[in-house]
Amino acid sequence: GELVGAFDPQEVSVFSTKNQKRTTDEYFLQSSANVSFFFEEKAFGEDGALAQPKELSINKFGHAAHDLDPVFRAFSRSPRVAALLQSLGFQVPLPVQSMYIFKQPRIGGEVVPHQDSTFLYTDPPSVVGLWFALEDATRENGCLWALPGSHRLGVERRMLLTAERAITFDREPVQRTTEGFVPVEVKSGALVLLHGAVLHMSRENRSAHSRHAYSVHVVEGREGSVWAPDNWLQRPPDMPFEPLLPA
Repeated sequence: GELVGAFDPQEVSVFSTKNQKRTTDEYFLQSSANVSFFFEEKAFGEDGALAQPKELSINKFGHAAHDLDPVFRAFSRSPRVAALLQSLGFQVPLPVQSMYIFKQPRIGGEVVPHQDSTFLYTDPPSVVGLWFALEDATRENGCLWALPGSHRLGVERRMLLTAERAITFDREPVQRTTEGFVPVEVKSGALVLLHGAVLHMSRENRSAHSRHAYSVHVVEGREGSVWAPDNWLQRPPDMPFEPLLPA
């Protein structure tokens, strides 16, 4: 609430997984080291002004609250999160991205099928998403959907940052239907773990209820695991990624 209340939008950025190349700007790129706010595509009226209050117009904020905000930092680095990641085999768990997702009532946008490793690539691939439901997630308000077994497909494509600080993809998306995707309906307080190659999506929220969630993406930070230098998310030299556990 405090973060949203303090947000005074001077630069408007709209979040879209459909055409990130079109909507990406320097504000988006700088969000790698900030707590930045992004609006829903349907938040604006024909006159270009917000069609509803600011707090009902924001798609998400990201992507460094897990480092910069004391509350999100403490939660993201809690002993329970550390124990979970160690149980998954992480040696040096490295949180690289966090998002608070609002999925606003009636205008909460669609998120098309994608793999998290497309956006957060390491060699070898290692990203895992921790998706915490802060409200009940149902089919009506835009819960996650996932394709069972799709983590075996490998990473189908990557989003890249060019030398000119533009966003591009290394190949066209694989054309597929949503056949086989299953809903991931969960209660508030549940944790959904997402393998970096699993295909997942969410539909528009046309209901009267929001679907708040908090997600943190973690990669392996040990020697031999390389954060791709052409990932979109690059930290400035004075703000490197911080391992979740003390050395």
